[in-house]
Amino acid sequence: MKKMVSVPFMTLGILFVVCLIVSNFLETKVIQIGPVTSTAGLLVFPLSYIINDCISEVWGYRKARLIIWCGFAMNFVAVALVQLSIILPAAPFWEGGDSFNMIFGMTPRIVAASFAAFLTGSFINAYVMSKMKISSQGKHFSLRAVVSTIAGESADSLIFFPIAFFGLIPSDRMALMVVTQIALKSLYEIIVLPVTIRIVRYVKKIDGSDVYDTQVSFNPFKIRQL
Repeated sequence: MKKMVSVPFMTLGILFVVCLIVSNFLETKVIQIGPVTSTAGLLVFPLSYIINDCISEVWGYRKARLIIWCGFAMNFVAVALVQLSIILPAAPFWEGGDSFNMIFGMTPRIVAASFAAFLTGSFINAYVMSKMKISSQGKHFSLRAVVSTIAGESADSLIFFPIAFFGLIPSDRMALMVVTQIALKSLYEIIVLPVTIRIVRYVKKIDGSDVYDTQVSFNPFKIRQL
């Protein structure tokens, strides 16, 4: 197993972390376009699952596990620093304090929901992707990418919305938002699938990696096994 970090892996890892941090703040806004109600995180969060698929497909579950935990750690750091900036007193002449706090002030409930949903959904996505690759002997990438995304996004939405919005949004509206999120994020995966396929093929070609997780522990907490 390679211990070196390639440029493609590093690039996708950085993009993965950026998507998570941005989506974490966008999740605090509920948007409505026509009859569709969702959180603004829908704009960017599905990209993290596409990147997760690419990493799992090319470098395997171990590297996906590493990136997931890195994303979690950096997300935690970002949230902690933002909360610290909110706690610190604003300059007397600055008039943007209330707006800043309203935009970036994430309640502990939202943070807990986001972190729990991200970890569960991401690991399910990587696990399904890896297991299906073994069972299909590396074939049917498109099917594996879509199925793993549906599994991961379903777990993510089913965890995030009840924790974040129970008691704040009517149950029927929340159920509709969960279904909408899963459907739209899965549709997102399908629409960009041709691009994902090309990226995976290109990365495999230049990196020379195509890992099958036949002897890998799928315990998400074994982060020392890189």
